[in-house]
Amino acid sequence: MLFTEKTAAEKRAELRKALSSGRLLRFPGAHAPLVSLEIERHGFEGIYISGAALSADLALPDIGLTTLSEVAQRGAQIARVTNLPALIDVDTGFGEAMNAARTVQALEESGIAGCHMEDQVIPKRCGHLDNKALVSREEMVRKIQAAATARRDANFLLMARTDARAAEGMDAAIDRAKAYVDAGADAIFPEAMLDASEFEAFRKAIDVPLLANITEFGKTPLLTMQQLAGLGYNIAILPTTALRLAMGAVRTGLAEIAETGTQSGILDRMLTRAELYELLRYEDYNAFDQDIFNFKL
Repeated sequence: MLFTEKTAAEKRAELRKALSSGRLLRFPGAHAPLVSLEIERHGFEGIYISGAALSADLALPDIGLTTLSEVAQRGAQIARVTNLPALIDVDTGFGEAMNAARTVQALEESGIAGCHMEDQVIPKRCGHLDNKALVSREEMVRKIQAAATARRDANFLLMARTDARAAEGMDAAIDRAKAYVDAGADAIFPEAMLDASEFEAFRKAIDVPLLANITEFGKTPLLTMQQLAGLGYNIAILPTTALRLAMGAVRTGLAEIAETGTQSGILDRMLTRAELYELLRYEDYNAFDQDIFNFKL
């Protein structure tokens, strides 16, 4: 049908090539396939599938309650409709080392270009909350080794996230990141950096691609894409921005309807029927259908 022109393997290879270019890749978060179409429309370089946004969309807190099946299914639904590579959050890998291995293979089958796995204990906490607890460095290393071994496509991007900055300090976070790279991680996600100098310290210490999490209302300042590029970062994610925008609009719109009894005063805030159909390629589906069923009995 009318989904992507690119295969999962092509998207993974293109992501690897883009990472080696040295430029910053912008990955806004998409909690639904429709959002990923809008991200692609605006010329971004990739799609990020946030565990926090996916959990919230299921009306669950971000504490590791989602399952591999739920995450892989949503990932597949998003990956199949966009030509952009999709990077997905798999929390702690859904268990121990063997679970992490199965997770990677399930994501490959879902068409995902890469994932990141974190070193928190289960149940986890949002990365920008206090009182996070970590597994040992050795346990996380085993998970990464298992996940790296399980890959069948060498271009599938395996990223390790460390939450050690808040729990153990910067030096420990950098030491963990180095151990994770040695274990087979292709890239590192240092979570909850407090300022630009901490991003810079990670860049000086780690020589693989780095991801910056630029989320609203968290511990990290909202550095610009230009600032992150200047710091030498490779990927910037905006994990829940689209979800927050959408839910803010839903809340204010429903409040007005509850008060006035009509939606007529908020039509200018809505995507029109024509705009929605254009985004969905409605006419392309009609043309496809007519081209196939062009005969008469």
